[in-house]
Amino acid sequence: MVQTAAKLVIEPIFEADFDEAAYGYRPRRSAHDAIRVVHKALDDGRTEVVDADLSQYFDTIPHAALMTCLARRISDGRMLHLLKGWLKAPVVEPDERGAQRMSGGKRATRGTPQGGVVSPLLANIYMHRYIKAFRRYGLDQQYGAQLVTYADDLVVLCRQGAHEVLEKTRDWMGSIGLALNEGKTRVRDARCESFDFLGYTFGPMYSPRTSGRYNGARPSKKAIASIKGAIRKQLRNGNQAPWAEVVSRLNRTVRGWAAYFCYGSLAKARHDVQLHLYHSVRRFLRRRHKVAGPGYRQFPVAAVFGELGVLAVDRLPRLAPAHAARETRPRAG
Repeated sequence: MVQTAAKLVIEPIFEADFDEAAYGYRPRRSAHDAIRVVHKALDDGRTEVVDADLSQYFDTIPHAALMTCLARRISDGRMLHLLKGWLKAPVVEPDERGAQRMSGGKRATRGTPQGGVVSPLLANIYMHRYIKAFRRYGLDQQYGAQLVTYADDLVVLCRQGAHEVLEKTRDWMGSIGLALNEGKTRVRDARCESFDFLGYTFGPMYSPRTSGRYNGARPSKKAIASIKGAIRKQLRNGNQAPWAEVVSRLNRTVRGWAAYFCYGSLAKARHDVQLHLYHSVRRFLRRRHKVAGPGYRQFPVAAVFGELGVLAVDRLPRLAPAHAARETRPRAG
């Protein structure tokens, strides 16, 4: 409650300063807005892409530098003291093996409060340092660059000079106490390579109808694997809940995934997910009702997505693209 109240007070102060390149955890801005901007930038010819990954961003934000950023815009000493206290609060969280470990505490010099209401705002405030440098040194003008950030995710889409932009980004991040994950950061040529951002894969795609090439966006392989895993978990062998409860939870999961992955080239991904959903439900009901054989006759597609009440993924709403994608048709010969 206290963090929520503090956020309501300080958020408008920093919102007045924030750049249009930042989309994460901001009022009246969404991941879909960022996805549309990236897609349009590719279609406008910004195909040299800095696909950057920050190494443990939320855990490595330097407290002293962050407090300096806060003090520039907040004059109330009590509020600053409160924010500093949250930065120093100890946090108990599971490690990679599931054991409990403690982080933070009075001796901590880096990191924002994990799971805290105010944490995303603090992360945006610190990321603004990089965005300001990007504008101050004119990378958008010099390289025809479109910067898009969402919390700790960022891409820079350039008309030229992406390698130089990456070097400058690496230097600036280092100067403010942050680091790029070198194993995951690279320059992509989006005319012939794809890259992932906010759960979507962007890059060259081909129309099955015309064979024309276009700059597309689709749910990533990781996103598809994630919903398949969630479906499997809902329909695990030991689930003894009544069918009405099972289908309600399953539909909630599927609807949530489809509400986010509703943009771009969806047909193949949604068909893939729907097929997995059908076979998972069929196998679940076959086991539950002890049906001999595969259960296709007892639980056909029409029944699963009809009277049994399972949500059909391919019938759910889609977002229209912010622009018309331009196809490049293959040349004859």
